[in-house]
Amino acid sequence: MTATTMRAVQATEQGGPFTPAELPVPEPGPGQVRVRVHACGVCGGDAIPRFGLMGTRQPRVPGHEIAGTVDAIGPGVRAWNTGDRVGAGWHGGHCLTCASCRRGDFANCSERLIGGADFDGGYAEYAVIPQEALARIPAALSFEEAAPLMCAGVTVFNALRNTGARPGDTVAVQGVGGLGHLGIQYAAAMGFRTVAVSRGRAKEEIARALGADDYIDGADGSAGEALAAIGGARVVLATVDHAEAQADIAQGLHGNGEMMVIGTPHDPIPVSSLLLVTGRRSVRGWYSGHAKDSEEAMDFAALKGVRPMVEQYKLEEAEQAFAAMGDARFRNVLVP
Repeated sequence: MTATTMRAVQATEQGGPFTPAELPVPEPGPGQVRVRVHACGVCGGDAIPRFGLMGTRQPRVPGHEIAGTVDAIGPGVRAWNTGDRVGAGWHGGHCLTCASCRRGDFANCSERLIGGADFDGGYAEYAVIPQEALARIPAALSFEEAAPLMCAGVTVFNALRNTGARPGDTVAVQGVGGLGHLGIQYAAAMGFRTVAVSRGRAKEEIARALGADDYIDGADGSAGEALAAIGGARVVLATVDHAEAQADIAQGLHGNGEMMVIGTPHDPIPVSSLLLVTGRRSVRGWYSGHAKDSEEAMDFAALKGVRPMVEQYKLEEAEQAFAAMGDARFRNVLVP
């Protein structure tokens, strides 16, 4: 029998620390599912509820990298049963009626929801999620492995499979961190010649162990020039939050190459229009993906051995886990 209260962590004041709380266990409404949270990844996007951004109301339970089991279902839920292993990510639901939804482009829904921002997320023992935002977790993945794939994993997987790269093409993954260490694995598993790019040599060994065929030290001059010197890249997956570094590595794209931006420094990327025009190069961004995308990212990971490297924290250590993101190898995960 489910308890009436649960342990949770909340964002309670703009910019303030995450604070533990005892909250009522939420009841699922029509079209909703209650998930017993077994693991929840800690992501930079959790700064949105922390700082009250994008219209987020506080107090709010953060967390959009949720992995757990279905605990209860609300009226009208047909796709899920109690006990199902499910995940929920950044994309927290869509309206089904706007122009984008009617085209099947749920990621661009005009009323799309963000988990842990528009509704309470996974920094808790239980979370109530819209049924369309749930993805089925394959048996080969543990909850701790599945959680980061619900945001970081689906973002890099979805971005890579929506480029023009084909097996054998060169794909450079800029940054060997929470996103990049997954990007290297996915790129290698997809059959690309995978080049890891990072500052210094400290991450070269692990990048190669994850599947990188080549390594470029961005501290040893222009990474873009170094990439061009080895033949250039069909795709650069830019996972770093640094606009100048993104502009530099764009120089390493060969003709018809594209830079896929998933790291968001919030500053303009100063890429030369001449670079774009003369080689028909492009710069574009990619939104993480909806639940089916997450399901496919996890299925591919299970099939090909892609796994996030995680450090585990207790739920009550959420503030510590959030503060330590920059030093993690490579994703922090809360285990209630």
